[in-house]
Parts: sequence; C-alpha cells; structure tokens
Amino acid sequence: MENSVFKRTATTGTTISHAFYNLVIGCVLCWGFLVNWLMVKNIEPQAIADINPWVFFIGYFVSCFFGIFLFIKSNNAFISFIGYNFVVVPFGLIVNMAVHSYEPALVVEAIRITGIVTFVMMVLGSLFPAFFKKIAGALTIALFIVIIVECVELFFLKKHHGITDWIVVIIFCGYIGYDWGRANQIPKTMDNAVDSAAALYMDIIILFLRILRILGRRN
Repeated sequence: MENSVFKRTATTGTTISHAFYNLVIGCVLCWGFLVNWLMVKNIEPQAIADINPWVFFIGYFVSCFFGIFLFIKSNNAFISFIGYNFVVVPFGLIVNMAVHSYEPALVVEAIRITGIVTFVMMVLGSLFPAFFKKIAGALTIALFIVIIVECVELFFLKKHHGITDWIVVIIFCGYIGYDWGRANQIPKTMDNAVDSAAALYMDIIILFLRILRILGRRN
C-alpha cells in the first residue's frame, strides 16, 4: 500500500520527541491489553462459543481487516486508534476462549514469558534493524507456509503438530524485532505511534497465544 505506515519517509504532521513517541506506543499497547483483560473478566467464554462459527469467523476477519485498513491508510491518530480497536476486540474474543482453557497460573507464566521475549526482541530490533529488515521476506514466506500446513492439519488431518507452535513463536519473535525496528525508523508522529503499536499488538498477542499453547501441552 502506497500510504503504508512503515513506508512513510516524510510527514506533514507534527513530530514528537523520541521519548514521547515510545510512550504513546506503550500506552496504546497497554490500552489493547487492558481491553482484552476486561473482556476476559466480563465475557463468559460459553457466550462466545454459542455464536455460530461462520458468523464468528466472518465477523472476526471483517473487523480485523477493516481495522487494519483504517490504521494503515489513515494519517489521523484518532482514526488509526479506532482502527486499532477494531482489531483489539476480535483478538480479545480469541484470547478469552484461550485463557479460560488453562489454569490461571499457566496463563500468568505465559504472560511473563511473552513479556520477557517481547522486551528482548525490541532491544534486538533497536540494535540490529538492518538484520530484521533482511529476514522480513523469509518471515513472511515461513508464516504463509505455516498457515497452509495448519489449515491442512485442521480441515483434513484433524490433528495439530506441536512443532508448528514453536515455528510460529520463532516467526513472531522475528516480527516483533522487525516491527519495532521499523517503528523507530519512520517519522515520529502520533499517528505513526498508534500504527506501530497496532502492528506490535498483533505480534505480541499471537506470540502469547502460541506460548500459552506450548506451556499447556507441556503441563
């Protein structure tokens, strides 16, 4: 997309300081995690399970793609934030279903591990942005292959191989480093901060869900 956030090299908007830029990214991420936590606390998983599967998945993908379209194409931080929430809510429904399948202690452990891994990958993304940029194509190809493999497993083989969870964890560790490195190479505006947070949010949530599944299988 021509106006894709990470391809922006100039801006007509007001730039902000590096520290405030990172603070906005952190606050937007925390908002998404807070919304997800509130959904887990207040929505019964059975209420989600009772939704017709086709209605759920169509609604999920429509909401996510609409949200992604908004925050990628918009130069307005408020519009991008609205788009971000269109992604956060459907992701929250998936998180709700996932965490209620495991013991609370296991969920806390998955959160702790995800937090540590995310921090490490952000540091690496800051130190070696060129490296993560080089592997971006390989990450995309690997993710595409994993999606195909998991679809075949789900719809035809009716089973799941645990190795794919580890592969997805590695892929999204790479994406966190990549997206964080890109976030700090574009103009530091409020809108770009929101857009960067939205990309990182999706990376982190997917990483968390896979780590949770790995820990659940281990236990």
